[in-house]
Amino acid sequence: MQTVAVGWQVYSLRHDPLDLGLVGLSQFLPFIPLALVAGHAADRFNRRRILALCYATQVLCALLLLAFTISGQRVVWPVFAVMVLFGSARAFSMPSSQAIVPTLVPIESFGNAVALSSSSFQVATIAGPALGGILYLAGPQTVYAVVAVLLAAASVLMSLAKVRHVKQLSVAATAAPASALPDPAAAKSWHAVLEGLRFVRSRSVVLGAISLDLFAVLLGGATALLPAYARDVLHVGPTGLGLLRTAPGVGAALAAVVLAFSPMARHVGRWMFAGVALFGIATIVFGLSHVFIVSLLALLVLGIGDMASVYIRHMLVQLETPDAIRGRVSAVNGVFIGASNELGEFESGLTAAWFGVVPAVVIGGIATLFITALWMRLFPTLRKIDKFPGH
Repeated sequence: MQTVAVGWQVYSLRHDPLDLGLVGLSQFLPFIPLALVAGHAADRFNRRRILALCYATQVLCALLLLAFTISGQRVVWPVFAVMVLFGSARAFSMPSSQAIVPTLVPIESFGNAVALSSSSFQVATIAGPALGGILYLAGPQTVYAVVAVLLAAASVLMSLAKVRHVKQLSVAATAAPASALPDPAAAKSWHAVLEGLRFVRSRSVVLGAISLDLFAVLLGGATALLPAYARDVLHVGPTGLGLLRTAPGVGAALAAVVLAFSPMARHVGRWMFAGVALFGIATIVFGLSHVFIVSLLALLVLGIGDMASVYIRHMLVQLETPDAIRGRVSAVNGVFIGASNELGEFESGLTAAWFGVVPAVVIGGIATLFITALWMRLFPTLRKIDKFPGH
């Protein structure tokens, strides 16, 4: 809901697609200095409390956006400043939110948990933008007020969550090379903070999976330009923008439901590359479309491809990582995700300012297909993976 409101509000002020990119960039910048430290914190402190505090910080961000709107300001820099704070909260929440999942369920149920967790997230992804677009008709201040209430509820719910003690570090712990495991003597040093980065570099499967997502979504980030598409290409209002934002979530939710009841068991490497390729093709179709229904369907297919690749990547990263460093590895993964999403939004806004909205999206989709083919050659082990670790 907040994404729809911020995007439409910022674009309405100056009609500059670069501003849409700067919204993403302002959220990504905090990831650089904070993500690895946040991962270290996720391994040393209570992940549940970290998440509750991060959600409370996001409540503050929603209230600041509400105050900005009520004040009637016509400049955009205060929004970017709030997005920096919002990105800081996300930088700290992402490692803990990923690392906490294996401590909520038995390891044999982890695959279903990932799919169900993704499904619940996609329900919000579907309902949120559509509801945000409708509420925006009453003004952005209405959206921000509702967002603040919901984030406050999330903070309370997380503070009440119960986790179990993980006795078995992970199904991959015994296979981890000694150089990739944490050094207890350096638990309070930068050596420990950077352990997740060293672990990712030592595992070609993990490195290939998260870097594929980084470059594919970085170059194919069409969703950042949806406010410009809704207003100038498809000629629909904020409600139409909400539906466009919802479409990828609908596709992802459909894929997540299928995966929840029929988890992938074979040829997972090939399926991941196929998902990214489908994401690229759907991006190209969306970029070329000037028909609202066709655009919605393209975004729905885009969500299906994205969900398939995200599901496999998340399974591979979590099952390959010992619990003792899962937070730090999740932090590295979070930097890659943040770079692909928020930095991808900046790249999309920048290329749109240079070449135009439509060429920027089409070029991004073509680049995604190129990255998919290149990564299949650079990481043959990833492409040939048949089953998930421990399965």
